[in-house]
Amino acid sequence: PLAEALPDGTVIDGEIVVWKEDAAPDTLLSSEEVSEQQDGRDPAAPIPFGVQPFALLQQRIGRKTLGKKILEDVPVILLAYDLLEWQGHDLRSQPQRQRRAELERVVARCASPLLRPSPLLHGRDWQDLARQREASRTLGVEGMMLKAQDSLYGVGRTKDMGTWWKWKVDPFSVDAVLIYAQRGHGRRASLYSDYTFAVWDGPPESSERTLVPFAKAYSGLTDEEMRKVDAIVRRTTVEKFGPVRSVEPTLVFELGFEGIALSKRHKSGVAVRFPRMLRWRHDKPVAEADTLDILQNLLA
Repeated sequence: PLAEALPDGTVIDGEIVVWKEDAAPDTLLSSEEVSEQQDGRDPAAPIPFGVQPFALLQQRIGRKTLGKKILEDVPVILLAYDLLEWQGHDLRSQPQRQRRAELERVVARCASPLLRPSPLLHGRDWQDLARQREASRTLGVEGMMLKAQDSLYGVGRTKDMGTWWKWKVDPFSVDAVLIYAQRGHGRRASLYSDYTFAVWDGPPESSERTLVPFAKAYSGLTDEEMRKVDAIVRRTTVEKFGPVRSVEPTLVFELGFEGIALSKRHKSGVAVRFPRMLRWRHDKPVAEADTLDILQNLLA
């Protein structure tokens, strides 16, 4: 239906998200700083922002057919960030302010509940923007995008040349134990560089305390650190399962991740987004690694 509402030659930069406006938080990013011109809305009123966790979208991804129930329970929209082409005209060389104004006209002309423009934010200074950024997790997002109004639309690294800036909130983090390792790919194909990490489940002094896997990560270490870990993996291997080795729990790493959600598919009961190694905790013994309770508390 959305494709039929837009003319040929329309290219929109956006993201498909699960959207439930009636489930939006009460207190959102903006207050008096919201643009008075944005849809004529009272600048003191909160922006209705009903994006839902990515884990909900995963319930729709990969399904061959979508039944009536999942369509009702997991409704999606296209959240539009930018307009690259309109009626066959390339707009990428126009400044950001013009592309944004045209995007809002396109959304209004389309008049479809399936297409929404991303909300605009305004701040008096950096401190004000930083305060708004801290509300990101309440909104279910990872931060904010800052774009110079005269910036053109770039691709790849050109976005990072001072005109566009992805200002993300600090990641969640826990200290976890490496329990499995697998060979990497490409230039790291000869190294054990893909790791599975676990946290403790059970009281510290209990004989039933176990390590429960919850995340896999392969990025964040230097090549020198990777070679050292590879040597330890080979030296402490307990069992081999095809390309995977289980190892003695001797190494602790601080893992960072962008989000966390309940998961029935994982033994830990949680799934994390974009896990990576922030640092090797040489200073921390395995017994002092974090627990499943800490992960579950992050869900709140």
